[in-house]
Amino acid sequence: MSIHLSDGDPTLPQGQAAEMESFESLVADADAGAYLGPEAVAPVAECDLDAGLETFGFESFRPGQRESIETLLDRGRLLLVAPTGGGKSLIYQLPATLLPGTTLVISPLISLMNDQVAALERFGVSATFLASTLGAAEMRERMGALARGKYQIAFVAPERLSFGGFRGLLGDLEIPLVAIDEAHCISEWGHDFRPDYLAIGAFLDELRPPRILACTATATPIVRDEILSRLGLPASTPQLLHGFARPNLALRAREVRGKKDRDLVVDAVLIEALGTPGGNEGCAIVYAPTRKTTEAETERLNGQGWRSVAYHAGLPGLTRERVHRSFSEGEVDVVVATNAFGMGIDRPDVRAVVHLAPPGSIEAYYQEVGRAGRDGRDAIGILLVSPGDLPLRRRLIEMDTDGRVPDPETIAHKWNLFLELMRWAEGGSCRHDAILRYFGDEAETLAGCGRCDVCVRLADGEEEDPAEVSLLVRKALSAVARLRGRFGLQMAAKLLRGTPDDRLSWSGLDRTKTFGILKDRSEEWLTRLLRRCVTAGWVDFDGGDRPIVVLTEEGRTVLFGDHPVRLLLPPNTLLKSRSRAVLGAARPSGRGGADVGGQLMSEEARNLFESLRSYRLETAQTQSVPPYVVASDRTLRDIAEVRPASLDELSQIHGIGPSKLQKYGEDLLKVVRESDAPNSASSK
Repeated sequence: MSIHLSDGDPTLPQGQAAEMESFESLVADADAGAYLGPEAVAPVAECDLDAGLETFGFESFRPGQRESIETLLDRGRLLLVAPTGGGKSLIYQLPATLLPGTTLVISPLISLMNDQVAALERFGVSATFLASTLGAAEMRERMGALARGKYQIAFVAPERLSFGGFRGLLGDLEIPLVAIDEAHCISEWGHDFRPDYLAIGAFLDELRPPRILACTATATPIVRDEILSRLGLPASTPQLLHGFARPNLALRAREVRGKKDRDLVVDAVLIEALGTPGGNEGCAIVYAPTRKTTEAETERLNGQGWRSVAYHAGLPGLTRERVHRSFSEGEVDVVVATNAFGMGIDRPDVRAVVHLAPPGSIEAYYQEVGRAGRDGRDAIGILLVSPGDLPLRRRLIEMDTDGRVPDPETIAHKWNLFLELMRWAEGGSCRHDAILRYFGDEAETLAGCGRCDVCVRLADGEEEDPAEVSLLVRKALSAVARLRGRFGLQMAAKLLRGTPDDRLSWSGLDRTKTFGILKDRSEEWLTRLLRRCVTAGWVDFDGGDRPIVVLTEEGRTVLFGDHPVRLLLPPNTLLKSRSRAVLGAARPSGRGGADVGGQLMSEEARNLFESLRSYRLETAQTQSVPPYVVASDRTLRDIAEVRPASLDELSQIHGIGPSKLQKYGEDLLKVVRESDAPNSASSK
């Protein structure tokens, strides 16, 4: 998980104690104020929505905005998933101007709170924010005004909810709506997890507001389910997704084999996107995996003439603020940053986002790459991967955190999140469509964007014979099986290639039928094929610092022909052409297809998937466990596609081991059997 250290509420000042002591007197002062107690909230007419829209200076709603507001007002509950810059704030700001009382907005971003309050005041909407950056006198003044019902909207950081005095004050106010912004922060699997968000569920249960809105820019089905579970909202809560399609982004993934190769790719992308240094053609963000890499890459780019600055959580606060300001005001070409950079940033002319290494999930990746091209013009997003990414990530996932060894369920879930990203990086269908399906946004899929590197490759007519793919994969898996948990991925490639090696000799592996069974392929190609078998879930790592490879149960079924093989083989040669491998000029393509990380589902399968999600959420709430403990999204997708009819068939599904089969097997089969019955599919 990643926790943003830079953009949330900083350490509480010494004046906090005095502020807390004043709460009771503030509440007493409010007794003589204008608030007279709960009132019946009259329905909001459509004409009121149009009039409210004019308050904010807009002539019309963006796609999905009216539907979201009407759903929130009619149903009282809404989980909204829409990208940054997609107009989510209007979904709570407009109702706040129409409903009596004070709407409470919980947000982790102090800088964004300040900007929103300033914008609202320009429109004549009374608003404030409460954060520990305020002095004691200013805090007391704002708290007093809040207690007297002066504000239509109040923004607060989640940390403030832990103070009993503040919660007591809210209990005496009329609060028609509570909006939780950046709601993915409540999930351990949301890319910006914040522990303070975990208290929001108990707060809502105590306050019981008539309307609750949870909104986020990115959330997979399992993260959405965890948001509902932790907030105490039912599975029937409407969930609306819109605005994820970004066809102006040319998404690419490129394997690099060392620093020199990586530097060449980065330089080519920056020239393609920005032209020459200082040319004022926009800017770029380069995400680096470590602070050390951030500093080194900044120095390298500065040496090439780019106006570059580094940003990471280890820098002094004033330095980080200066970088934010310089970036926002167009004074730099490139920001090289860890993932601590970006929350609250909305510069429209980011022409490229480069990842020097993969983050922990598709969710984190899409949030970061989505900062490119917000002005609607062409932009590039490129993810660089290297041979060491898989074992390194596995080692990081298994590391102690604060002296605690992660439990096996947590390790497995984090590993699956990372494998989803690596499956996406390997490529199998249009990268845009794969991401949209991953988030459950089927309505906006493009049937091939024509711009990503996979669409370009498919447009070139690179077809593969399914029988050949199956044979190659099974030969690769046979090598892993032969190793019997003694060696790593590279040794499996040597075995397949027939490369002489002392370890193959003393172990007798050079005398097996597998030795040299794929001698016509390069060792590098075989290593890439084996990595794709890892991301498909057929091969796994074990062994800590020197990870060995082992065949998974699902991999055994593939090896023996009991499981279908769906895999795009690595190209026969590494594509080095600047136009294809790095720049990837856009070409038309109407070809979609299915891949493992974002598979195309029939309407029948989608309905079953939603029914399985409802079962997962209800079961998780009943057992007081996170939804991932019941099943992952991939497991539910596979069940929806295969539709198993028996426990034996269910046991072949990815992620269904003996324990899960015993705990949830019969119930999952029951959901499958009932999926064709009327009203069985969960409504969003």
